[in-house]
Amino acid sequence: MVVASDVVPVRGSEYSVLLRRIREADLLDRQLRYYGWKSAMTAGAFVAGWAAFFVIGDSWWQLGVGVFLAAVFSQIAFLGHDAGHKQIFASRRANYLYGVIAGNLGIGLSIGWWTSNHNRHHAHPNTEGADPDVMGILAHSSDRAREGRGIRRLIFRYQAWLFFPMLLLEGGSLHYASVRAVFRWPIPNRVWEGALLAAHGVGYLSAVFLVLSPGKALAFIAVQQGLFGLYMGCTFAPNHKGMEVLPEGDNTDFLRRQVLTSRNVRGGFLVDTALGGLNYQIEHHLFPSMPRANLRRAQPMVAQFCAEIGVPYCETSLVESYVQALSHLNDVGRQTSTTPQPVE
Repeated sequence: MVVASDVVPVRGSEYSVLLRRIREADLLDRQLRYYGWKSAMTAGAFVAGWAAFFVIGDSWWQLGVGVFLAAVFSQIAFLGHDAGHKQIFASRRANYLYGVIAGNLGIGLSIGWWTSNHNRHHAHPNTEGADPDVMGILAHSSDRAREGRGIRRLIFRYQAWLFFPMLLLEGGSLHYASVRAVFRWPIPNRVWEGALLAAHGVGYLSAVFLVLSPGKALAFIAVQQGLFGLYMGCTFAPNHKGMEVLPEGDNTDFLRRQVLTSRNVRGGFLVDTALGGLNYQIEHHLFPSMPRANLRRAQPMVAQFCAEIGVPYCETSLVESYVQALSHLNDVGRQTSTTPQPVE
């Protein structure tokens, strides 16, 4: 398996020049103080949310708690993402332990599955046949849209309209993928990961069904998990959708492969927090192990370097990023009504 952070471009490449500038600015140094207060605040919100859940009891007001916990679960997922990229600690083991506590135990997502799947995306972003994120339920290229058959073809055709409704199922999909990986994937520490996933599932379901009546319990799960999936999907959508899709076997150099397929989202503290730092997608893809707190400082350096070497650097507002992503999905979906032209 190719791990994104292990990809080392050839010496003397343009990327190595940029990497040297980044290192000289100390932007790859760990930020333990940042992650300390970030983790403490997120853990505090997690505890507060469940405390409110038990205090409120069997009431429809619990749907409001479900909305709050959906946001908290997403923030925990962002921290698990950072641990998976070894952004928090210098030690691989320490990052893994943080990841299984936050991911497997905290929100029911396998850090082993996520790391394996996500590193494939980082190594080959928006590359057909290599990036799992463009081989899922949506079509990102005209060729794939035209190859769709049956229900898949119908989804491709209306994927721009179905995008947000389908995200309500993303939470369940992530849990299913995590459990399946524990049984079928060659992930390390399979028993440990499975035990923590089971502990989360038993704890979550026990709390919900012991406190709430069956109807309210199901409504709470639907709201909390549905909005968790919607939130996660909405943070990923601006990053690559609508950007260049590379053909299978593409050999574009590392720097261009990461920059041309990624999009940044402008914004201040609120956007940085809401998107978990993923709004600096270009910088994150170029330097996956860079701590989240340093991405904002790296952004102008990367933008300037791309201008120097003539590589397009895409940065938009949050609204415009969704417009571009959905427009692309709609344009691709329309290709289901066409047939490939024969090659003469």
